[in-house]
Amino acid sequence: MKNRTPMLTTILPVLACFALLPGAQAVSPAPDGCYPAFTTAEGCDALRSLTTGAGNTALGWRSLFLNTTGSFNTGVGGGALALNNGTSNTAVGTAALLLNTSGAQNTAVGTDALVHNGSGGSNTATGYFALMNNTTGGSNTAIGWEALTANIAGSDHVAVGKMAGSGITTVDNNIIIGHHSGVHSVFGQESDRCYIDNIHGAPVSAATAAMVMVDSDGRLGTVTMNGAGGFSSKGTSPQAIPDAAKQATLNLKVQNLQATATQNQHKIETLFAQLKEQAAKIQKVNAELEMRKPAAEVVVNKP
Repeated sequence: MKNRTPMLTTILPVLACFALLPGAQAVSPAPDGCYPAFTTAEGCDALRSLTTGAGNTALGWRSLFLNTTGSFNTGVGGGALALNNGTSNTAVGTAALLLNTSGAQNTAVGTDALVHNGSGGSNTATGYFALMNNTTGGSNTAIGWEALTANIAGSDHVAVGKMAGSGITTVDNNIIIGHHSGVHSVFGQESDRCYIDNIHGAPVSAATAAMVMVDSDGRLGTVTMNGAGGFSSKGTSPQAIPDAAKQATLNLKVQNLQATATQNQHKIETLFAQLKEQAAKIQKVNAELEMRKPAAEVVVNKP
């Protein structure tokens, strides 16, 4: 990630110039919370401990209360960023980023969003209790009511939906879309996975259905057969269709043929066993018939 601190420090002198512009007029009466170093504080004990930090805005009871040197933070709501000394954090909501100490570049919107975050950075939490238990995890995006609410140290997650990824605690790099915990029913928690709700078991139109594939870049798309037996894809020229898609279809056909051949082989073996059993029964019956035949009589011709 590029270091944006030099850029931010150059912004401050520019802002200072506005105060020296000729003809600048102040509103009357002067607003409350007008402090040096581009600082705005409004609320009981808001920014109470500030020393050298600059560009901070605190609105609400004890918002940014212990912040001393942290800069460019915005805390709106009771207790928002109360313990913060990090930089470039934005917290909107009661107790949002309440326990954040050194974490930087976090955005929390919602009651208790990222409330337990301590040193985790570059997180975005939007929604009631979103990423509530996160402490050291970084670069997570949680959008929705209690999205990623149990995550503690996991990083690089994207969760969109009510309680999306709510079962994840320490694994990394998952994408969860919809009301899914992010925990597999068989394998449990895993890293580097994608869960999308409302697909499995949902019927589609057979007349318009197409094969969905994913390439090595993670791009999803559909591939269909054209009348000539080749592949076509909407929005992509036939030359751009990867050979892997054709090979995947051929592999599927081969698998189906192998499965059919295996089934036929089982049927043949079963039929052969039945014929063998029937032949044994016939042989047994023939043997019994032979035993039951009357003995041959010798006819003597008398003179």
